[in-house]
Amino acid sequence: MIIGCPTEIKTRENRVGIVPASAAALVANGHSVVVQKDAGVGCGITDADYETAGASIVDTAEEVWARADMVVKVKEPLEAEFGRMKQGQTLFTYLHLAPMPELTQALIDREVAGVAYETIEVNGRLPLLKPMSEVAGKMATQVGAWCLEKEQGGKGLLLGGVPGVEKGRVVIIGGGVVGVNAAKIAVGMGAAVTIIDRNLDRLEYLEDVFLGRVQTLYSTPHNVAECVERADLVVGAVLVAGARAPMLLTKEHVASMGEGSVIVDVAVDQGGCVETSRVTTHDNPTFMVDGVVHYGVANMPGAVARTSTFALAHATLPYMLDLANKGVEKAARDSRAIYTGVNTYKGKVTYQAVAEAHDLPYTALEGLV
Repeated sequence: MIIGCPTEIKTRENRVGIVPASAAALVANGHSVVVQKDAGVGCGITDADYETAGASIVDTAEEVWARADMVVKVKEPLEAEFGRMKQGQTLFTYLHLAPMPELTQALIDREVAGVAYETIEVNGRLPLLKPMSEVAGKMATQVGAWCLEKEQGGKGLLLGGVPGVEKGRVVIIGGGVVGVNAAKIAVGMGAAVTIIDRNLDRLEYLEDVFLGRVQTLYSTPHNVAECVERADLVVGAVLVAGARAPMLLTKEHVASMGEGSVIVDVAVDQGGCVETSRVTTHDNPTFMVDGVVHYGVANMPGAVARTSTFALAHATLPYMLDLANKGVEKAARDSRAIYTGVNTYKGKVTYQAVAEAHDLPYTALEGLV
């Protein structure tokens, strides 16, 4: 099989889908790897590094897409890339299709096998989402602290405070991987941290792991409204695998927050969990609504590309090899994890939450493979 890795074209997206070690493993398994020139420069990987690993370097993205049986990326294809996809090709990347009807339709029309990192599931866990959720969670507190600086439109508040001055109040909505990592950094900065979740077992775990250094609250409309109103920084960290994020913060919640407060909506790549949020870029990461700073960058880990690239590559390699060695159909039959990752196949939507998000027919993958 020929595996292709094009340069990411999303704004300031410096990650790359395949690292030299992954290329070497694919080559050792009898495959060919084609990488676009300078695809890894943003995270410190040279073309010579890829060539040493046995990959071939080509000049253009068009050539990568044209030659590859499977394309491995980090972020979902943008509109400029839709025309490069071809029938029967496998696309292995983050897809986040629930809020993206145009991409979903392009994958259907071109009969691409869209295998999404974020829906590969193992024992109820999402192993390919986890490393980037860890990065995004830690970054959420970092960028939130930056946004609270007066020059960024914030309150001019230091999250950890100093002796004799009140600490900043951080409210994290969602106690999953993003929420835990956001809390780690917030606690480390010395902030007053509250985590809101609807899973009592998870809240019990968080109480134990943080040794009582965070306040945990059960998610009710009353608790959310009361905490958000008092918050200096709110981190939206909710996730429903493969589906559009639930809208938990309304315009009224946002309007109740103090002038210069900050919202970091990590769920924005799945449609966002804040009514007033929208996707932004690393070039223009923030905007204001009712005096509240909103940060909505959908590819946050791209800002720390080297850490993110290698963390993701370690997680994706076993599945990449499985897809390359067996092809989508056999890999999906043999592995429940890969089965859950296939969102589109042979012109059909094969992931129910995506079908429901776009009011499209759902076709179980088992009927196609």
